[in-house]
Amino acid sequence: MEALRQDDPRRFGRFTALARFHEGASAVRYVARDTASGEVALITAARPELAAVPAYRRRFQAEARTAERLAGGWVAAPLDTGEEPETPADGPETLWTAAGYVPALPLAEAIGIAGPLDERALRILGAGIAEILSRVHAAGAVLQGLAPGTVLLAADGPRLTAFGPLGAAASAEARPGGQLSVRLGYLTPEQIEGKEVSAASDLFVLGLLLAYAATGTTPFTEGPAEEAARRIAGDEPELDAVPEALRELITNCLAKDPAARPTAGTVAAELALEGAAGLARGGWLPERLAAAVADQEARVLALEAPDENPDTPEKAPAPVSAEAPEPVEDTAAPQSEDAQPEDARPVDAAPVDAPASPVETSVAPAPAGSPATAEPEDARPVDAPAPREPAASAAASDGDIGEDRGTTRFLNTGPRPPQNDRPTTQLSLPAELVAPPGTAPAPVAQPIPPALPVAPVAPQHPGPTHGGPAPYPAAALPAGPAGSGGAGGGPMVSLPLPPAPAPVPDPAASRRTLLTIAAAAVGGLIVGGGSVAALGSGDTAVATDDKPAPKPRRTLPGQPPEPRWIYTHPASESSPLTTTVWRDKLLLVTSESQASAVDLRTGKRLWQRADGAKGQAALAAGADLVFVASPSEFLWLSPKNGKVVHRVRYTDAFADLPGLAVGPLAGNSGPVVWFTGSHTVTVKAPKPKKGKKKGKDKEVVQAHFFAYDIVQRKELWRTPVPAGRAPGTPAYRVVVDRSADVLVRQDAVSLTAAEVKAAKGKGSIRSFDQKTGKLLWTKQYAAVSPEAATGGDEDGTLYAAVGKDLQAFETDTTKPLWRVEGSDGSVFGTPLVAGPLIHTTERSQLVGAVERESGRLVWRRSTEVPGTGNAPSLTLSGSEKTLVAADAVQVTAFSAADGERLWKFQDIGSADPKGATVSAPYRALAAGETVVVQRDRAFYAFPVA
Repeated sequence: MEALRQDDPRRFGRFTALARFHEGASAVRYVARDTASGEVALITAARPELAAVPAYRRRFQAEARTAERLAGGWVAAPLDTGEEPETPADGPETLWTAAGYVPALPLAEAIGIAGPLDERALRILGAGIAEILSRVHAAGAVLQGLAPGTVLLAADGPRLTAFGPLGAAASAEARPGGQLSVRLGYLTPEQIEGKEVSAASDLFVLGLLLAYAATGTTPFTEGPAEEAARRIAGDEPELDAVPEALRELITNCLAKDPAARPTAGTVAAELALEGAAGLARGGWLPERLAAAVADQEARVLALEAPDENPDTPEKAPAPVSAEAPEPVEDTAAPQSEDAQPEDARPVDAAPVDAPASPVETSVAPAPAGSPATAEPEDARPVDAPAPREPAASAAASDGDIGEDRGTTRFLNTGPRPPQNDRPTTQLSLPAELVAPPGTAPAPVAQPIPPALPVAPVAPQHPGPTHGGPAPYPAAALPAGPAGSGGAGGGPMVSLPLPPAPAPVPDPAASRRTLLTIAAAAVGGLIVGGGSVAALGSGDTAVATDDKPAPKPRRTLPGQPPEPRWIYTHPASESSPLTTTVWRDKLLLVTSESQASAVDLRTGKRLWQRADGAKGQAALAAGADLVFVASPSEFLWLSPKNGKVVHRVRYTDAFADLPGLAVGPLAGNSGPVVWFTGSHTVTVKAPKPKKGKKKGKDKEVVQAHFFAYDIVQRKELWRTPVPAGRAPGTPAYRVVVDRSADVLVRQDAVSLTAAEVKAAKGKGSIRSFDQKTGKLLWTKQYAAVSPEAATGGDEDGTLYAAVGKDLQAFETDTTKPLWRVEGSDGSVFGTPLVAGPLIHTTERSQLVGAVERESGRLVWRRSTEVPGTGNAPSLTLSGSEKTLVAADAVQVTAFSAADGERLWKFQDIGSADPKGATVSAPYRALAAGETVVVQRDRAFYAFPVA
């Protein structure tokens, strides 16, 4: 971090620039403060000479939209939009984005300060980045945004700040004719061979990044810089210094064959099965890095707005330093390369001077409306055309990289070696596409200066941030045959262009700037004592010209809406046992000590009642009572104050069953609840025969299945059933309630050993008469196991998991009807019947919908949770328009009709690093136009369709 320079902008809409945070190849990041709220933010401002290039502007905007879709977790959510003043007459409109500030160090700087990371920190770093990649790849896109300067280390975990090739560019240069030359700092074997990049390319770069973080260097640095491309394409990586437990995984990521690399989800699960946030709980940074982060935060908070008139030298702001507490610096006299150890020199991925031999490519003019002008901007993988043939070679560079010796350097590093610019990425736009006919073309500076004018000591095109070495040098590629494409060199990486710009608006019309991620920030909301992270997914945000009010923050695609309220169960009370919604008015929470009610409109607790301790699901008993089944009695409570209106003890209601132990409620329909119960009876030994000794009396458990009317407060029927595993009460669950019968299945954990042996691996469904409780039949369905998830509908169809598939059966005949194939190695969870559809859920984190009648797949989407666990539980909103999937990691909302991912939500627990780890899974409860999301003691009420 350094002081503002004379030519740096001082204002970005409502933000006042305070200091330079980081200078990249295509943009400069500034620490700024909101003049109204005082909130500290990070601004990413495009370099003026690049912002004038239409191709750059469109790519910048495309990467901004990608950031919006990924907002949440380890990606910062954008702040609300600021509005730029009118475009200056002598230059283009300022292009900038904003995000909240979180103290963090770039990975390159962190390695320079404290050296390589330990194994636990590597796991957290890799898992966090892999979680982001998993969400990107699930949408069929490729990120290409990883580099030591784009990954930040914050106190609670890593952050990613680049979302495409521009953000991670090693160098970027405007060329005449509307062209943009972008050189990537990272190359993969497939790019070197001129092949198309894919999701596996991101995994190769992740492997390089982890190897760099583990060793302070990269696995392909041994040898001349000009042969780096050959080593990447053909040599095996040097990973001896990588921790042994991680060596195999990183080796797999660096496989030459993209098909042999693991997926991002696999990497995330292998590094941190509990997730990066869970593993980072309690702190993860080494002491020196934690101190550097804290020091940076203190310096940022102490920054004051500089003089608005930078022309007066004596009023220029003093230099600001936010580096490590004790950096090694030498500004007295430049040292020669010979005077420094070889391994102390940073291997740079980006030359600071103009490229020596740029390889240019051009896009032929295309008529408006042609496919070339309407291709998607950032959803497609980056293409890599075949190598072009050489023409006349460009002039060679003298190798002078113009090192900034006025900048603090770590590890006694010396000048960087010269770099060759042949691995260059081109972005170009034909002049015909710059503006529609009849409008003024966008200005293109000719000639364009090679860099933003800076102070004398600053580099023109910086390389890796803060003195840290780059992963590997960008080396010359083998020359190819001659062709018309330009100078000879290796394969070019062609970035897809966003659609052609819309007609140029009236200059007098208001202009707004794009808003996206600029640097590390806490995603989502900060509420109460907990931090909330909203994971992004979904469609691109639509820009408007209206200036929003600072509060409330606008809803972004993929980001959950603002909660109506947030309720935290008191820490002085035991954790919730059960949670239910009463008539869309109350949230009923039971615990070991009491039952309590929360107003669903306000989130305020209305009452608590000790009588309801250890109570089961609270139900509506008519229009004005709350029914709670406690371990010893049935209670009817007033919804207004929790007062006990009626009380029926089991000893009174079932006097003929002394010592009755009531099991969990099996289900309910209207006023009727079904449950099981058991009691112990003494069976006297039979009278012995003459001359024989009398046998011993036996204690026998007898079990029953009950139907009870909670409005009339009376037993409807009971029927004897086999006792379950000790202590004897079988656990039943109602599969479907039909007009003539009720179908139930017994939980596998309550089956006796004899029942398990007799079942031979198959589960059973029992049918009881609705009026009398008589057992009508017991059936088994194909290979449906006792543990398999099952569901049913009133039309007589049973749905059950069979192996990895979901199968439908005719309930009364067990005849198979149809089958839906599942994912390899996965199983289906309990399906949810909704009108003509069945919503499905799988352990592989896939959620979908199939037609009930035919089994035709309507849609299937991933929650994008890395790894596997239990299948997410499903909840439909009151209107049945929104499907909510809740698992151990997050809550994901889908459109029930077509599966569009609407938003994601994570409650990352207490903001206190020493706070207790929350491992409870999420739950979702529907209440009219609200979905209440619970994780342990925290409750969030989200509005839904």
